[in-house]
Amino acid sequence: QVTLVESGGGLVQAGGSLTLSCAVSGRSFGTTTMGWFRRTPNKEREFVARITWNDMTYYADFVKGRFAMSRDDANNMVYLRMNSLKSEDTAVYYCTATRMGSPWYNPDYWGQGTQVAVSS
Repeated sequence: QVTLVESGGGLVQAGGSLTLSCAVSGRSFGTTTMGWFRRTPNKEREFVARITWNDMTYYADFVKGRFAMSRDDANNMVYLRMNSLKSEDTAVYYCTATRMGSPWYNPDYWGQGTQVAVSS
């Protein structure tokens, strides 16, 4: 079992930055793909970023060059640094974990979400 707890959301002006954090508890963190998804106000769920056990990162096109994901295996944490935020980045952001062998686009575990609101 894996438990994910996000933090760091809030209200920010367009062009600003936020860093989301995700505390991970459970076994096998080091071999798990971690990810961030978001649900926008129109209720669409979108993939944002993921990082593999060997630190390969992948991003949705709409965040490339603006967001950066990282992981700290020693402290069981993952982060999403968000720069140059836009109003369309407003969403609830979810930390996810995918076990080895499961498809990355269908994570096995989800956090409770943290709200990010970007004012224009």
